[in-house]
Amino acid sequence: MEDTITAISTPPGQGAVALLRMSGDRAVEIAQKLFRGGRCALAEFPPRQQVLGTIVDAGGDSIDRVLLTVFSAPASYTGEDTVEISCHGGILVAGSILEALVAAGARPAEPGEFSKRAFLNGKMDLTQAEAVMDLIAARTSLALRSANRQLEGKLGQRVNELREELLGALAHLEAYIDFPEEGIDPESSEGICGRLIEVAKVARDLVATAEEGRILREGLAVVIAGLPNAGKSSLLNVMLGFDRAIVSETAGTTRDTIEEMINVKGIPVRLIDTAGLRQTEEQVEREGVDRAQRELKGADLVLHVMDASLEKVEQTGFTEEESVVGRRILVLNKVDLGVHPSWEKVDGIRISCTQGSDIDLLVEAIFKAAGREGLNFGSEMIAVNARHRECLERACKHSEKAAELLSGGESPEFVAIDLREALDAIGSIVGKADTEELLGEIFSSFCIGK
Repeated sequence: MEDTITAISTPPGQGAVALLRMSGDRAVEIAQKLFRGGRCALAEFPPRQQVLGTIVDAGGDSIDRVLLTVFSAPASYTGEDTVEISCHGGILVAGSILEALVAAGARPAEPGEFSKRAFLNGKMDLTQAEAVMDLIAARTSLALRSANRQLEGKLGQRVNELREELLGALAHLEAYIDFPEEGIDPESSEGICGRLIEVAKVARDLVATAEEGRILREGLAVVIAGLPNAGKSSLLNVMLGFDRAIVSETAGTTRDTIEEMINVKGIPVRLIDTAGLRQTEEQVEREGVDRAQRELKGADLVLHVMDASLEKVEQTGFTEEESVVGRRILVLNKVDLGVHPSWEKVDGIRISCTQGSDIDLLVEAIFKAAGREGLNFGSEMIAVNARHRECLERACKHSEKAAELLSGGESPEFVAIDLREALDAIGSIVGKADTEELLGEIFSSFCIGK
């Protein structure tokens, strides 16, 4: 925290503009060493106003014409003095300015270090810091909306309300432990139990949003499976809108899994094309079939593709159990070649990949499948991540146990132990009970410059 850090905050590569960021007590001082321009010293220039000038290297040679902005502490992203430099977007230009800043006394920032400082300086809680990365990684409108709600502090607000309830209950118990002669009257004991049960209920409601969170962050895993030559790769291509997989009349063309992301009405969907499921002695194809089976077991949804122009057959190597507890859509392809009578009474979505007909019906079916089992992608959505879920489940467990002990007449000292565990679990979500190990794990997944 005592170092002044710097990094390129725009993606690597060539573009119109690149942005470099520097944060720390010496940010303005270091920038002044390299910046030529403006009518006064940078420390005297009005905050958040861009200054046109030139960045030079240690030898005084010009690197680039830039726009420089100073954000004075605490009114900055990190809560520290921050300088942002907008330069031309060449790889060499941005890299040369970064080298000059490091040579002048700044240190290269670690992944997520700017956001970590923002958290440590009280500019955001831990849920908001995590939302920053969710916002950057968002691939659909729903994922973006969910990240924005978390960045606004909606999840942190709910968690802090739970924390206040637990703190109130613990304070009451601690008072009795310190002054046992006062006693806990039955009415107070009943009130504390009700408060703890309500905390557990709200926490469980938040845990229930974890599946939505997983889908929005990772995408709904949709595996395209079926017999060879059923049109699986053709289906992948038509849903993507471009030729991603090789299509051939030769059976067994697809030997490995192919994965691409699409947007289905705001829900990110990971389409996974797989090798045709059949018994084979050919070593490479058999490995492809084995990989297909593994993908089936981890799928959220299976598109079971069959050739509707051929007689209905039992699929070898494909069972209802392997299609993830029956979450499967039967896709009858090649209807442009005519539908065999054996399929007439079979419930499935009839499409033609060659003509692109009724693909919209399949997309609608995938969207409906994503909303199975009460998943909610509405406007009030708050979707927790895996870390939040684990903390909330611990808080539920200890809150309910504390209520049970208290209602059973157990000593307040034992009740307080579980209450503290619940409080620590809830506090970990927003960073009230943080550890260096926890922060390192969270911020290490961030990109450099953020």
